[in-house]
Amino acid sequence: MRKDSRPPRPRKTPALHIGSRLELLLDDRLIERLDGAEKRPNHPVPQEVVMLFDKPWEGNTSAYVTVFPDGELFRMYYRGCHWNWESKKIAHSVVCYAESNDGMHWRRPELGLFEFQESRRNNIIWTGPGNHNFTPFKDGNPDCAADARYKAVGSEEKGLLAYRSPDGIHWQLMQDDPIVTKGAFDSQNLAFWDGLKGSYVEYHRGWRDGIREIMTSTSEDFIHWSEPEYLDFGDLPREHLYTNAIAPYFRAPHIYLGFPKRFLPDRKKVAEHPFPGLSDGVFMSSRDGLHWDRWLEAFIRPGPQRERWWERNNMTAWGMLVTKPAIPGVPDELSLYSNESYYIDGCRLRRHTLRMDGFVSVYAPYSGGQLLTRPFVFEGRKLVLNYSTSAAGRIRVEVADYEGNPMPGFEMGSCEEIYGDEVEHVVAWGPARDLGRLAGKDVRLRFELRDADLYSFRFAD
Repeated sequence: MRKDSRPPRPRKTPALHIGSRLELLLDDRLIERLDGAEKRPNHPVPQEVVMLFDKPWEGNTSAYVTVFPDGELFRMYYRGCHWNWESKKIAHSVVCYAESNDGMHWRRPELGLFEFQESRRNNIIWTGPGNHNFTPFKDGNPDCAADARYKAVGSEEKGLLAYRSPDGIHWQLMQDDPIVTKGAFDSQNLAFWDGLKGSYVEYHRGWRDGIREIMTSTSEDFIHWSEPEYLDFGDLPREHLYTNAIAPYFRAPHIYLGFPKRFLPDRKKVAEHPFPGLSDGVFMSSRDGLHWDRWLEAFIRPGPQRERWWERNNMTAWGMLVTKPAIPGVPDELSLYSNESYYIDGCRLRRHTLRMDGFVSVYAPYSGGQLLTRPFVFEGRKLVLNYSTSAAGRIRVEVADYEGNPMPGFEMGSCEEIYGDEVEHVVAWGPARDLGRLAGKDVRLRFELRDADLYSFRFAD
């Protein structure tokens, strides 16, 4: 038999299986080509001050804030701390608790647990080891013990400590020895249960070649952890990342989001401030928790407020909340929190808001642009978009096969003109909306955008 001398045909890249999960356009995982369009980061809008750290047990260096939803409540944890400018020492450091029903108005319950200046009328929940950066979370592990439904990490000189609580208020150490010892821990370190991985994940401060970096490890029981690894940012320039604020995005838990505080130790803007160093908030995302895409442009700038140009401001709190907007009839939005006036009397926490899924969008100007996705396999019958256009703008979308050929009935010319500003819009092609016959097949989406932003898409029944 004559041997075939023709070169082998290139192997097709396997299609991604996305099922019906929400996909955000944060990276190039689903993007094959952009023509006349670009990915661009979006910026949270500053809102009101939600917490003025003016109680005697708080002070001008109160920080390391954590927020998370818990039933009908929003919970907040933070360090109450004060720097004495005369002695050049920290006067005190305690862990405090607050709660809210709307994410805007926060109350400090009088818990009566710890004495401060001869009184127990305060919201202090911990004064022991690790109070410098005590960071709790609610454990989503279905097998976790009732007395450890809430967990936390905090650090001392030797490493990361582990804590447990039945109610998020009363805490105790899980053991005296640290659970992680490789790294540098003078920052807001954190941990959480990852339901998709079926393990606990922690992120803590690292220090490599004089640069503040981030390390991570995993555990099945919260006590025994894998060897910590440094996060991989590819070819991006190394920067001081002071905190990390990493967590799975609750609407798309296969995607990790991070909001580090970027620290520039040699810059100084306010002459009379004694310490050098400026900070801003940056944004990054990951599909596996180890390899990251990081935007070099700021997510939260210091802005025009002079006090945000002092050292160690603009630290994004760990956690985001879904809150109601000020305008009636507008969809729910995301609330994030950032500190300001650090080292100054009036140290406080400000709320910032962002549209749902609005971290990064694919944008095209009025002249128009296109986005072609990589091939993927979906489940469902409807295509749902989160988008925004101007009054003159529009989006249209085409469903194509693996090679990019339009699927009959779902061509660009058959698609409705989509314009407006919606978080959940079901796409129609003439009278057709049902994509069920294409489910399970290799397909692509081709978007045509004009003065429009596309934030996310998903397939639904």
